[in-house]
Amino acid sequence: MKTRQRKRLFVSAALAVSLTMTVPMPASVNAAASDVTFTINTQSERAAISPNIYGTNQDLSGTENWSSRRLGGNRLTGYNWENNASSAGRDWLHYSDDFLCGNGGVPDTDCDKPGAVVTAFHDKSLENGAYSIVTLQMAGYVSRDKNGPVDESETAPSPRWDKVEFAKNAPFSLQPHLNDGQVYMDEEVNFLVNRYGNASTSTGIKAYSLDNEPALWSETHPRIHPEQLQAAELVAKSIDLSKAVKNVDPHAEIFGPALYGFGAYLSLQDAPGWPSLQGNYSWFIDYYLDQMKNAHTQNGKRLLDVLDVHWYPEAQGGGQRIVFGGAGNIDTQKARVQAPRSLWDPAYQEDSWIGTWFSSYLPLIPKLQSSIQTYYPGTKLAITESSYGGDNHISGGIATADALGIFGKYGVYAANYWQTEDNTDYTSAAYKLYRNYDGNKSGFGSIKVDAATSDTENSSVYASVTDEENSELHLIVLNKNFDDPINATFQLSGDKTYTSGRVWGFDQTGSDITEQAAITNINNNQFTYTLPPLSAYHIVLKADSTEPVNSDLVVQYKDGDRNNATDNQIKPHFNIQNKGTSPVDLSSLTLRYYFTKDSSAAMNGWIDWAKLGGSNIQISFGNHNGADSDTYAELGFSSGAGSIAEGGQSGEIQLRMSKADWSNFNEANDYSFDGAKTAYIDWDRVTLYQDGQLVWGIEP
Repeated sequence: MKTRQRKRLFVSAALAVSLTMTVPMPASVNAAASDVTFTINTQSERAAISPNIYGTNQDLSGTENWSSRRLGGNRLTGYNWENNASSAGRDWLHYSDDFLCGNGGVPDTDCDKPGAVVTAFHDKSLENGAYSIVTLQMAGYVSRDKNGPVDESETAPSPRWDKVEFAKNAPFSLQPHLNDGQVYMDEEVNFLVNRYGNASTSTGIKAYSLDNEPALWSETHPRIHPEQLQAAELVAKSIDLSKAVKNVDPHAEIFGPALYGFGAYLSLQDAPGWPSLQGNYSWFIDYYLDQMKNAHTQNGKRLLDVLDVHWYPEAQGGGQRIVFGGAGNIDTQKARVQAPRSLWDPAYQEDSWIGTWFSSYLPLIPKLQSSIQTYYPGTKLAITESSYGGDNHISGGIATADALGIFGKYGVYAANYWQTEDNTDYTSAAYKLYRNYDGNKSGFGSIKVDAATSDTENSSVYASVTDEENSELHLIVLNKNFDDPINATFQLSGDKTYTSGRVWGFDQTGSDITEQAAITNINNNQFTYTLPPLSAYHIVLKADSTEPVNSDLVVQYKDGDRNNATDNQIKPHFNIQNKGTSPVDLSSLTLRYYFTKDSSAAMNGWIDWAKLGGSNIQISFGNHNGADSDTYAELGFSSGAGSIAEGGQSGEIQLRMSKADWSNFNEANDYSFDGAKTAYIDWDRVTLYQDGQLVWGIEP
């Protein structure tokens, strides 16, 4: 897969001088490791982790189980949705060609069809259950043809380019006019909404990005936008394009302005006229947020949903930047594993021109969130391009795993990796540690909880639970020491007693994630575990097995699909018996059936028939990391369902489920499935709860 050329570092004259000065080296991280204490409290600092932080711009091995995918990068600035032509800009001889078709898996026969690159991209996102971010064009012109190099004399406007208009102000067509010299952004959004539904539907495209790295347009795409971008111009374009999108799909999220790095954050790359606009703003980001907030007020709707920046750390070690140069020397590697601290740790100063001359802007995430809170509250934060380098080295794997934990802990809404090296085995392992640690797409929990380490230099820890019950606790623990193991003491507190744990991870001996020694020595929610040098582990702790209370309720089950375990539907049938001497209100009951989805696609469910009335039964789905299960279907009952009389039963309940993409299941490894049960029989692998208390069955 073609990788975008190395990003250039652009700085003002003042910054250029700073790069020649000596920067103090950070303290050594190679001292002998002492014992480390990790403290976790499942009742403190609870907040949802956005699933969109485990995202990418390239699909890598395909085993990472990406949660979000972005169609972006330099190529998208000149992309013409009408014919799928695009411009490489300065990345490659200012070529206009069909590169995005080949890169996106679009057959040659389809490359001239409107929107083929975008639809192929989003179809794959739907297949994988991923959130899509699609880049729209804002620089002014897009490639009209696929005829190769564009000479400077053919700079737009010229016959080599079509002009971008944000709003058509005329009826849309699903077959756009190819020879009118115009390409309409709202018409593209309408084309996609017509095909997939709007962003509120399960299949709609969720988000649109306001182009890519606009501060560099005059450098990366001088044939499209040769003049340096001005701050007011970027704001005006952002407002007008966002309005055009929202007029077609008001549910879509708008990401912007996709700034390339700190020089753009600070002054939009020394944009002409910026000093006269800066006033009391700390940096350009404040101005941009304030202007978008004013536009929101004037237009009566939000025009920026997500503040979007790119982050390629400037940190260096041993005279080499940690990104764009492979693993680097040992000092580069040590700088790399420490670099994620610049995202959150006010006590850390990185070795970089930013750390030396602009340290007040670090740590980065709190600074960005402060700007949002001050100038446009409610705006989310995204880092849609990022890399810590060393993709095929343990230091890169640890830095990436650290950054992912930070994104979840500090409330980032979306984050997407950008590939900068050919071999990405360790970076891939870092994502799988969170999203596919056991090869069955099991993942880190969805609710972050309080976790802290006694040694931030040599270690990191992140904690989450899978649901409100806290019965399963997930820990990501990193040993960042290059030489010594960590003797870790884990101290757990909360409302559950954890009794056992399993461990998966990778280290400097290889990027494959393997299961490690189990945890069996937990005593009063405390245990010890040894972490090898340069290692990243995912620990899954289980609370005491929940036993059902004494009850007279029984769940019977049969397979309604005649042991057809590999088709695209699951059909469990149930009957609830009341063997007691008092009636039971059905609205007090919930029933759970556990299975593996075998993909990350969304789930749908139907009640095909029920004696008590299908309209009285609600179906929902939840995540569950347990034996032979990653998902459960839950049935709840409305008051209209009535009650089960003493000695009575609910009567048959026929549930049917499928994935949104209608792909096949493999029920043979599902906890609650038994294809041999063709007649109703008591079945304790389906659980029943009364007022939230387990009254029948065994949870996996």
